[in-house]
Amino acid sequence: MAAPLSSLLEEVSRAHFPYPPATPEEIAQFEQRMGWKLDPDLRSFYRHCNGAELLERLPDCPYQILPLSKIKRARVAIYGEDEDKWGPASAYAICDVQDGNYVLLDVSRQENGRYPLMDGYHEAWPNPKYCGPVARSFSEFLEGILRTRRNLYWLGE
Repeated sequence: MAAPLSSLLEEVSRAHFPYPPATPEEIAQFEQRMGWKLDPDLRSFYRHCNGAELLERLPDCPYQILPLSKIKRARVAIYGEDEDKWGPASAYAICDVQDGNYVLLDVSRQENGRYPLMDGYHEAWPNPKYCGPVARSFSEFLEGILRTRRNLYWLGE
């Protein structure tokens, strides 16, 4: 059974390295700038902390949930160019897993009101054969990290 997001957020505060919460104004500015709304999981996370380093502090941190100010299109994060040949405009880098790799969310679709997350493996992006789903929601992804407490990028293994 999935843990409630509130208990996951409490664990982030207790055992990891969260950043100060985003203000309602920062969230509104982010959504206006991006042209899409945070889903309920992401909104709760960013109201709790505007990003976090999980398991370890940077530079050894295997999962850095990016602050709102650092979220950008996957193709810009991975290739430095905002062109369709580098992947869909609807994919955004939400978590830096180091070495140029990211966990991405796809704002073009939702499952149960949540954005699905996918692998942003820089050497294969945007090939879906190598950049498949990671989690059905941000809370599922966060729970996977907190449950395994290992530096595994691919949580399904």
